[in-house]
Amino acid sequence: MTAPKYRRILLKLSGEALMGNDAYGINPSVLAAVVAEIKAVTDLGVELGVVIGGGNIFRGIGGTATGMDRATADYMGMLATVMNAMALSDAMRQAGINARVQSALNIEQVVEPYIRGKAIRYLEEGKVVIFGAGTGNPFFTTDTAAALRGSEIGAEMVLKATKVDGIYTADPKKDPAATRFTRISFDEAIGRNLAVMDATAFALCRDQKLPINVFSIFKTGALKRVVMGEDEGTLVHV
Repeated sequence: MTAPKYRRILLKLSGEALMGNDAYGINPSVLAAVVAEIKAVTDLGVELGVVIGGGNIFRGIGGTATGMDRATADYMGMLATVMNAMALSDAMRQAGINARVQSALNIEQVVEPYIRGKAIRYLEEGKVVIFGAGTGNPFFTTDTAAALRGSEIGAEMVLKATKVDGIYTADPKKDPAATRFTRISFDEAIGRNLAVMDATAFALCRDQKLPINVFSIFKTGALKRVVMGEDEGTLVHV
């Protein structure tokens, strides 16, 4: 197959993916490597939206452990995702990728607000759209934001970038006999209690018949292979 299998995708990147081996923050070499993977896909003409987390800077859930109000902590986490979105956009600009950042929180002096119609127009123009600030609401994760934005922009698949190259029967680091699922249905994943995404995100993708592919962003060429329809990662389908 020489043409991409998917025309429009939503990529979910965790904030932790940008840390590399650092304790926190953004590792420039890791950021550049992620952008190179994205460029290999956009060069094929694939329309790409990105939802990014903020765990490398601040995790809302972690904030509650220190006695912070959960909603306050979640809003702080949303601001962290905007910082990551800006860094990713700047790295894309340096790599020759035309990108736009849209935020679910209004910070118009910094980034433009999320407007669905404008986001779709940007995608049709070949621009990458980076969605920051999650859903704009506390108590919802960036996984849920990925499922929501993927549904809203008409993505054909949500690609969840992780540190492992798919979903396994057990933790491959602890069980050497663990095997990777090539494909698995939503119902089977739920039945096996596999933590693909948080429950809200998972249910939304299932209800919208929006497949998920879980793959490793650190495996060179993996993103492109997923887009080309090759056997990479694990496909979760209806």
